[in-house]
Amino acid sequence: MTALARETTGGMLLRRLRSPAAWSETVDLFAVLTAASLPWSTSLTGIFNALLLLCMVPFLDVRAFLQSLKRPICAAPIALVLLALVGTLWSDAAWGARLYAVNPTVKLLVLPVLLYHFERSPRGHWVLIAFLVSCALLSAMSWLVAFDPNLALKTDPPERGIFVKNYIDQSQEFTLCAVALAYPIILLLREKRYWFAGLLTALALSFFVNMAFVVVSRTALVTVPILFGVFALLHLRWRSIAVISVALLVGAVLAWQASPQLRKTADTFTSDYTRYVEKGEPTSAGLRLEFWRKSLGFFAEAPIMGHGTGSTRGLFEKVATPSGLYQASAEVIGNPHNQTLNVAVQWGVIGIAVLYSIWILHLLLFRGEGLVHWIGLLVVVQNVFTSLFNSHLFDFHEGWMYVIGVGVAGGMVLRAQQAGAKVGEAGS
Repeated sequence: MTALARETTGGMLLRRLRSPAAWSETVDLFAVLTAASLPWSTSLTGIFNALLLLCMVPFLDVRAFLQSLKRPICAAPIALVLLALVGTLWSDAAWGARLYAVNPTVKLLVLPVLLYHFERSPRGHWVLIAFLVSCALLSAMSWLVAFDPNLALKTDPPERGIFVKNYIDQSQEFTLCAVALAYPIILLLREKRYWFAGLLTALALSFFVNMAFVVVSRTALVTVPILFGVFALLHLRWRSIAVISVALLVGAVLAWQASPQLRKTADTFTSDYTRYVEKGEPTSAGLRLEFWRKSLGFFAEAPIMGHGTGSTRGLFEKVATPSGLYQASAEVIGNPHNQTLNVAVQWGVIGIAVLYSIWILHLLLFRGEGLVHWIGLLVVVQNVFTSLFNSHLFDFHEGWMYVIGVGVAGGMVLRAQQAGAKVGEAGS
């Protein structure tokens, strides 16, 4: 009996190992785990993503995959990675610095893989839900850490309400989830499914309340109104826009009055700028202005092809004032905290053209109605606007948010388009 059971179990396992459908389900599982681990762990994200790619190999239709890479939405990210590789040839930086600067672009190679897989998998929504649930759990943990800092895993340096990672990454996650929920909430209200709409509204508000009373990045403060503006213009009538705008304004005023943390974060805009202009102090806003000013000068020196991959830090070292001075001009950095300038300094106008092609092509991919279109569009729009203040396409956390969001949602959109085309052919 035991031998028979073993033989049956072994046969089932062997059949699953030979089944493309079983491997596809495993890829879906690792995609879910990758999205769920992103808010919590850099290492786990890398491990699960590597396993995802590994599980695609045994039954990959190589011809179909290579054919999919010819689509502009796939070719553009690959082109940026190739440009980073080729750009090492004319850089003056040490080879270690050149190869290190290629690394932030490599994640873009996973984007065409996700587009290909989720164009064929019906389980893309699992990944999106996993990310939302994971962020909701992180929000709850953030509140616990705000009341008891000893619970935080991140202790060097400690940040209020941050269990892991940092307040910038956490704010990007919470902003994306909160604004993404606006679309299903409106749909549910129109269908008069008030209980479910109320549940999602409470979840969205929990993210905003956390950002108002625990911690929020200034980038999120700037981008939240923009993202809501995009949603209102695309999905609301003018009367609804007016009513919701008044409600949001009242909520913002109440949050402003009730939250010293929110007022403190907003006040730093003015104080940082004033201290930089009057004394040259290396404040957060002042450093960004200093980095941008110098980066524009570097770009003007080599506008077509740039200075090459990994050249940014060396350029800042050459123009830095003596390091003993407490001045913004003494700071040396390899990242100018602006995605366009980051690309422009290294690869000039050619790099800018490739970068903007990626964003434009992916924006066009998500034209249309539906929750998946909205999520994909939101991911791209958020990345575009936050990249004004950071190099978020190259940063690990925000870069992976973009790759996973566009890859999964884009694959689901392509799958729906294929299904629609087949229905149309059948009807004709």
